[in-house]
Amino acid sequence: MGSAGRREQPRKGSHVVNIKKVWAVYFSATGNTRKLVTSIANAIAAELAVEFKSYDFTLPESRETVLRFSADDLVVLGTPVYAGRVPNVLLKYLGTLQGNGAVAVPVVSFGNRAYDDALIELRDILEQDGFHPIAAAAFVGEHSFSYTLAAGRPDAADMAIASDFARRVVAKLRNATEIHSPTPVEVKGVAHPYRGYFQPQDAEGNPIDIRKVRPLTGPECNDCKTCAEACPMGSINYEDVREYTGICIKCGACIKKCPQHARYYDDDGYLYHKRELEETLTRRAEPELFL
Repeated sequence: MGSAGRREQPRKGSHVVNIKKVWAVYFSATGNTRKLVTSIANAIAAELAVEFKSYDFTLPESRETVLRFSADDLVVLGTPVYAGRVPNVLLKYLGTLQGNGAVAVPVVSFGNRAYDDALIELRDILEQDGFHPIAAAAFVGEHSFSYTLAAGRPDAADMAIASDFARRVVAKLRNATEIHSPTPVEVKGVAHPYRGYFQPQDAEGNPIDIRKVRPLTGPECNDCKTCAEACPMGSINYEDVREYTGICIKCGACIKKCPQHARYYDDDGYLYHKRELEETLTRRAEPELFL
């Protein structure tokens, strides 16, 4: 992965006494991942009585900064799950992170379907970047396509689990024999090569390809520019918000953040997939923790 490569881990016991800073680092187009990661990192920092810092790499300009950490850092790093994997548009940037022996806690948020191989992929990326992943978690957030699928999540119950997870991470940190095992924390998923990206299908089982589908802009738009400012790919033309200058990753930011509710999809395949998710995934998926 990144230029940092694999790095020698610090000696047993060093993290327990030397952690001086806890980081929340995240990509969060609609705010779900940010809410979870900052809550967990804040709770860990408070329990350890150390400095808390955050870094949001959601917008394009933020991914121009190479983050370098050290062995006295603990990094809670989160991304959403797109089609069962870490969003592929983030792989290049994630590969530039330099862990230098920092403790890591990978966190993914998924929209009530499944996280498939996203968590094991993120854990592996961090290990390859020189981090030491000691714990990991998958949480549920409101789906980027929908206002009803996992609506309002992460909710109070999810955040209570996040708080408990933070306490358990601290407890593990205080046990030096656990945090310096020769392998990273075990998580669910298929080890590399990972499974392919989740492929939606129509009623006849034919693949639905929504990669080139983009939201439209209705007459309610008052040209406030919120959508252009929120787009993680910088793909909405600031001068004409109806025009795209790059790819759309279906993150939901422009739709859910629009004050006028002016942006929408009309693609039949996309709408079928959205409706199928909403109708079939009515059960409440729960967070999964790994320590």
